[in-house]
Amino acid sequence: MHQPVKTEAGLVGGIPGRDRSVTVFRGIPYAAPPLGDLRWRPPQPPLPWTGVHEAVRFGPMCPQAPGSELHGSELPMSEDCLRLNVWTAARPSDGHLRPVLVWIHGGGFRVGTGAGRRYDGEALARKGLVVVTFNYRLGAFGFLATPELSAESPHHASGNYGLLDQIAVLRWVQRNIVHFGGDPDRVTIAGQSAGAGSVNFLSMSPLAAGLFHRAVAQSHARHSRDPDLRYLSTSYRPLADAEAAGARYAAERGARTLDQLRALPWQKLVEGDASAVDSAVETGGPAKPPSFRPVVDGWVLPNGYAKTYADGLQNDVCYLAGNNLDESGAVPASAFAEYRALGRRAWRPGAPPVHLTLKDYVDASRLKFGPLADEFLRLYPAGTDDQAAHAHCAAVRDNARISTWLWARDWAAQADRPVFTYFWTYAAPAGHGARRASHGSEIDFVWGNLHPDHAEWADEDHAVAETMSGYWANFATSGDPNGPGLPHWPAWSSDTPTVMELGAAFGPMPLAEPPRLDFWKRFFLTQQAW
Repeated sequence: MHQPVKTEAGLVGGIPGRDRSVTVFRGIPYAAPPLGDLRWRPPQPPLPWTGVHEAVRFGPMCPQAPGSELHGSELPMSEDCLRLNVWTAARPSDGHLRPVLVWIHGGGFRVGTGAGRRYDGEALARKGLVVVTFNYRLGAFGFLATPELSAESPHHASGNYGLLDQIAVLRWVQRNIVHFGGDPDRVTIAGQSAGAGSVNFLSMSPLAAGLFHRAVAQSHARHSRDPDLRYLSTSYRPLADAEAAGARYAAERGARTLDQLRALPWQKLVEGDASAVDSAVETGGPAKPPSFRPVVDGWVLPNGYAKTYADGLQNDVCYLAGNNLDESGAVPASAFAEYRALGRRAWRPGAPPVHLTLKDYVDASRLKFGPLADEFLRLYPAGTDDQAAHAHCAAVRDNARISTWLWARDWAAQADRPVFTYFWTYAAPAGHGARRASHGSEIDFVWGNLHPDHAEWADEDHAVAETMSGYWANFATSGDPNGPGLPHWPAWSSDTPTVMELGAAFGPMPLAEPPRLDFWKRFFLTQQAW
């Protein structure tokens, strides 16, 4: 597919991938630049062009605090950043359309880009998918709410511009992807961390109904009564809280009107964005969510998780979701000394605490579990620092598996399509040589992108990547990850308290020992439903 391709705004030209059977289109505008009066407004249609737009370079990153390791790119920053990228191996002569995977990048709703090297879609395109990645507005640009912004909205809502960008991409896919060989009736959204949070929110948004058919949330999907939900990428804000925080944000920058706020240079608006936390949210511990994140605004997100699921208001999609062994505050034993040496460092927004000394572990347990703390400490006992570190990590991992299993139960109560859950356990090589199943480590394997300059990969790594990318490609194709040559992955069932282990082994594993499972169920019942 090297001929120019038609889109609603004009023709686009792509370039061959490393594998010349794949064509890559970079930096296609999917919306008008959100500049000037369009700052903090829903995305508008892309501006048409004449001739052929040569889509050979990724678009700029959306404005974000500089210096983050999550950028993964040397691209410039600009508010003119609403661009998407397409990888396809389809040919006009194929005679059939291919399933579409739309990837939502992570980064705490604060940083990141769809142009990250780890999101190179060539390997998945070779597996028969049409792959789309994109940028969406971040931080204050994507999630600022104020009373004035809500007042100027016909929906009396503000704060979800980043989610509206994502919905605009899905609408663009519906209107245009057929010209790239993609099937608009088989669209999967997938994302990791804040990308997974976005998948969860889009799955609850009536504005996204019918725009996608399958959903993949890679860290996290959590039970509505799990306190961790409140600060991880699953966290949201009520509109009134978001508006009050936004009014303070504007006042701190000397802006008394929306016109003044919109006139500020973008560099002024990202100052302090990377470390801004919402300290008012009760999470059962020191972890706090980022200030800027999605809003239950009554329009994009009418309700939180508990009510949406209880009333069966979520979108009718197949779901695949899971967590990783070394995340959410759990770390491998080989890293205990490293984390202890860091001491009580300032945690970035959304990051979980890591309790690796006996005192920290006991104090945190009593704070989080209150009257249930003694029972918790009997189930996860410790008498030394090392025992406390192991107990802390065991509890974090049990919590994650059980919480996602209970999330699936709530989701499935009013849904007809299957749910698949997983727990990633493969110790992947990192850039510095250590191996761990850390937050985001599954991405390289899902995408089949084992770049030699990112780590030293062994034959076993490539075998795991072949299995993982096969599961994801199958799910995007049919809503079921299973297929020839792959270990069987049973769908979630309320009768079976297990999760599919992926990585170190491939097969069902128990959620937790029965007394621990019972404890977490009872603890969650004591918590407020979100």
